Amino acid sequence: MAGRLVLALPVLLLLLLVGHCRGGKIGVCYGRNADDLPAPDKVAQLIQQQSLKYVRIYDTNIDVIKAFANTGVELMVGVPNSDLLAFAQYQSNVDTWLKNSILPYYPATMITYITVGAEVTESPVNASALVVPAMRNVHTALKKAGLHKKITISSTHSLGILSRSFPPSAGAFNSSYAYFLKPMLEFLVENQAPFMVDLYPYYAYQNSPSNVSLNYALFSPQSQDVIDPNTGLVYTNMFDAQVDSIFFALMALNFKTLKIMVTESGWPNKGAAKETGATPDNAQTYNTNLIRHVVNDSGTPAKPGEEIDVYIFSLFNENRKPGIESERNWGLFFPDKSSIYSLDWTGRGNVDVMTGANITNANGTWCIASANASETDLQNALNWACGPGNVDCSAIQPSQPCYQPDTLASHASYAFNSYYQQNGANVVACDFGGAGVRTTKDPSYDTCVYLAAGSKMSTTNSTSLPARSGSSPHPSAKCFTPLLFVLSFAIAAAML
Repeated sequence: MAGRLVLALPVLLLLLLVGHCRGGKIGVCYGRNADDLPAPDKVAQLIQQQSLKYVRIYDTNIDVIKAFANTGVELMVGVPNSDLLAFAQYQSNVDTWLKNSILPYYPATMITYITVGAEVTESPVNASALVVPAMRNVHTALKKAGLHKKITISSTHSLGILSRSFPPSAGAFNSSYAYFLKPMLEFLVENQAPFMVDLYPYYAYQNSPSNVSLNYALFSPQSQDVIDPNTGLVYTNMFDAQVDSIFFALMALNFKTLKIMVTESGWPNKGAAKETGATPDNAQTYNTNLIRHVVNDSGTPAKPGEEIDVYIFSLFNENRKPGIESERNWGLFFPDKSSIYSLDWTGRGNVDVMTGANITNANGTWCIASANASETDLQNALNWACGPGNVDCSAIQPSQPCYQPDTLASHASYAFNSYYQQNGANVVACDFGGAGVRTTKDPSYDTCVYLAAGSKMSTTNSTSLPARSGSSPHPSAKCFTPLLFVLSFAIAAAML
């Protein structure tokens, strides 16, 4: 009996760790402001074909909710801004809504979140004062039905809710929203709900290209780092800077424990003549890198390794949306359900961000560390390649084929080349801010084989990169190290 209890303990710990290390979730927004979209049941089939598990819709359309029944897809539904007055005024309105729109289809349709209002501070009609009363009434209705612990209530916001977002450490909420913001944040904490925000690095670039580079907005390794002068934190992409500006704003109000969820982020595939950044290639690059960033639990400079859930906007182009050309072209799929560009939703595959094709051809070239690169540049590039770059760096771990010679240049060369090959041997994929250089001479040696044309490439990320002074551990180490401990404990206990 004692032996079974000893064995059960590490198994329980292992299950807890697996839950803790699940990684950030990637979902997709299913907007329907169009007159040419496929029927909801066809959309549900498309979602399943893509192996997506999380979908956001903006209302409680019964046909859509029914279409996702028994699919295993978790649905985020919404209360539109136009309904906030009715929801805030009378509990009976909410009770009736729940009875007609949610209860008949739950739990066959796995509704997990209800957003009460969407970007209310951006609405032409200021309905922000109605949000918290409406949220409370929805919570009361769910509690009557016994679902308040199963369905989470929140509200989505734009980055415009901040009065300041740069540098990130100076992030602050607009004081004019304090009257509804503080009670809403208290509601979220009380009900263990996330602070939901829609983030768009595209607009930061489009509105100020002289201050925000395209590379910085796209997560490109060629971007120039941005250093927060107050904290010294180094930012390699705009998405992280935007997330951290929200975090610091929450911390300034003493709500630093609130989890942040990104309920919209994406990149337009087409735009007007002046919207030069709105292209399928840039959209594919941004979303590919965003997915990798989330799945790898890269976190942000202020919260490294922190998992964050993100919903990609949007499933389809929406031809009835008003505004400039890009407003109608954020989709991943055409109405006939064919892809506008390819995406690897797992975040661990090797899709060529230029063509969407499987990557096998290196054209007889390799990428290695430049002899002219400084150690700092090499280390930063190595950290990036083995982390957000999604390179499998297991071969340069101790006792592995490419660990020796144990030099920064050798390890960086292996990682650079792996990233280069898995991104189609494209010239820019060997830049690394000037730290990489292409060669036609195979750098392989002894049993250390560098990927080349026709090589079979790993589709999993590295466990960690070689530890060096001044380098931070790979985010997965937060899960991998205790996981090894628990496994060792389990084996030892089983032998008793």
